[in-house]
Amino acid sequence: MRAGLASPALSWHKKIMSLDVVDLRAFYASALGRVAHRFVSAIINRRWENCSGLSMLGIGYATPYLSPWRDKAVRVLAFMPAQQGVVNWPESGISSSALVDTAMMPLPDSCIDRVLIIHALEMSEAPRDFLEEVWRILTPGGRIIIVAPNRRSVWARVETTPFAQGLPYSRGQLRDLLRETLFSPVHECEALYVPPFTRATALSMAPAFERIGERFGLPGGGVHLIEATKQVYRPIGARKFARKRLPALEGALAPSPAGIGFNGSGHRAQAATREGR
Repeated sequence: MRAGLASPALSWHKKIMSLDVVDLRAFYASALGRVAHRFVSAIINRRWENCSGLSMLGIGYATPYLSPWRDKAVRVLAFMPAQQGVVNWPESGISSSALVDTAMMPLPDSCIDRVLIIHALEMSEAPRDFLEEVWRILTPGGRIIIVAPNRRSVWARVETTPFAQGLPYSRGQLRDLLRETLFSPVHECEALYVPPFTRATALSMAPAFERIGERFGLPGGGVHLIEATKQVYRPIGARKFARKRLPALEGALAPSPAGIGFNGSGHRAQAATREGR
């Protein structure tokens, strides 16, 4: 984890335990939660407008954002981290939600085309392991969208919203984390420019805040949205780094005087003569 994201263990533990599925469901049922859902889902739906024939997965608390894809995608699943809790989704019919360990998800390799991560990365104690597992289950060329709290925003400081829980990120930190786990960012933006206040007057001005912030690409939105694609091949730089870590090897086929060879430990030794042969 990059410098600047660390926090005392006690505080970190408290933040993890303070966010659960009951809090999240209550937030999205509130007026402020409906506003947040409206603006975040608008960006996600624009990026993934055509998902016909694809397999979709939401990780974290993604169920408010998954419904538009249920009639278009081949399958839509909702995985919720073990420390968060799980709710049945959808409310009727066969359940598509499950409680999982995000570092060991119960899916085979390369089986999911699109992954939406929201209310999950900032709560993970091992974000790199988390994204490496997402890389494993994603198909070659598959895409992810991460929605993560912006560490410079007001939303990350007002503890009445779930976006103030866990560790918020800067855009640069998210880029670095994605590249370390073999993802290539393809689109970046912010959302939730309206302050996270519940007053009716503030909420009525939310569309104006959002239009201005999105039009001019202003910093300070409550969340980062980063879309990235899976890299199938490791970058050249990573291969060079791996080569540098290999121990220096002495050439076994280098010319040497007759009768001189190598023993099992790698040191030069006089070759034993075999009599009678």
